[in-house]
Amino acid sequence: MGSVAKHHFYIEDALLRPAVHHQSFEKLWETKWKTPCQMGIYPFMFGSIVDFEPVARAIIDKGLKEPYDWDEYAQMFSPKAQELARIAEEAERLGQKDKACEYYLRSSAVYRIARFPAPRSQQQRLAWKAGKEVFYKGAALMEHPIKEVLIPHAHRVDGEGDVIPVNFLVPPSASAASPCPLLIIFTGLDGYRTELAVWQRGWLDKGVATVVVEIPGTGDSPALASDPKSPDRQWSSVLDWVATQHEVDVQKVVVWGFSTGGYYSLRVAHTHASRLLASVSLGGGAHHMFDAAWLRRVNALEYPFDLADTLAHKFGYADLDTFVGEAGKFSLLDDGTLDGRAGCCRVLLVNGNDDEIFPIDDLFVALEHGAPKEARMVRGKKHMGEPDSFVVILQWIHALLGLDADIMHQLRLLPSKTRF
Repeated sequence: MGSVAKHHFYIEDALLRPAVHHQSFEKLWETKWKTPCQMGIYPFMFGSIVDFEPVARAIIDKGLKEPYDWDEYAQMFSPKAQELARIAEEAERLGQKDKACEYYLRSSAVYRIARFPAPRSQQQRLAWKAGKEVFYKGAALMEHPIKEVLIPHAHRVDGEGDVIPVNFLVPPSASAASPCPLLIIFTGLDGYRTELAVWQRGWLDKGVATVVVEIPGTGDSPALASDPKSPDRQWSSVLDWVATQHEVDVQKVVVWGFSTGGYYSLRVAHTHASRLLASVSLGGGAHHMFDAAWLRRVNALEYPFDLADTLAHKFGYADLDTFVGEAGKFSLLDDGTLDGRAGCCRVLLVNGNDDEIFPIDDLFVALEHGAPKEARMVRGKKHMGEPDSFVVILQWIHALLGLDADIMHQLRLLPSKTRF
């Protein structure tokens, strides 16, 4: 059950203050989601406020609130997503490539929020499937098309899938004679490869190839969600495949894990240390994220929906109580990962001090065990410490790989800017 002794969290007082956005979808939209939607940033990557405003108003008028009927919730978004897809199809038929690309991606954004935070119901699973289809139609029309690659899961065990679907994008200048660095992006609890693709063009412009891959229990990851060692097998398969990509410099492979993906990037830094140049854990947990005292409180805090239940689903559990009782088996401290004899590759840990999704206490745990690591805490910020954390991480990776240090070019590419 995680730590045996009672742990006093860094944000202990905040754990007793429920967030207002849990009162209703109206509160969620008005206090948490409307502004990022207007800005075209997480979780509305590739989206437009013009598309979401009428859907949000319809949901508000219907009075939806927690606990949500996820089928009912998802169906509220489907008509708009389908409408945008039809506009894209017509534009593509007429040879209007840029318009078709934009509308396919806008459709994928609406489908994303329909299946958000995880496809737990039939309608949400349908939204995930449809969202992938329109995303890859749009991605194929980009100036530098993002391709889906099905990596053979060579290290699979019974019960795991045969392939690991990833996004793969390589700079045109890369070749076997002049291989480029590779950044492997580990996605999070709710942001999958169709979303974190938003980072890929910026890295291509810097001469860095990218792979975007989903963590166990999310998206299309074939790994057994409830097996703490399944990610080790998945990353072995991914890195074996990377070794066959001759335009990639296997001596310059960096991992960047976002949120829950940060937990996995910290783990892979230890389990596959010899195969990585470095690993970044942004907003990731390690140990106390699995404490019963934490999991019993986080449903009412920073996360838009029911975080603990979503985590239980992600880790392969049908109910929260069972997950809380067994979650300690995923601790990187209790399972010996952090103190392993093999040590770790170079590691950067970054998070906001006031994170209410994964406790900042886990950053301390990672620093207190095993090989020395680098870290930055962003004061006054919550989960992942955005946007300050992006500046810290981009500067660190640029210095590590000897890039041009012009990080603003990349940051300017993140917000979606609709033209049509």
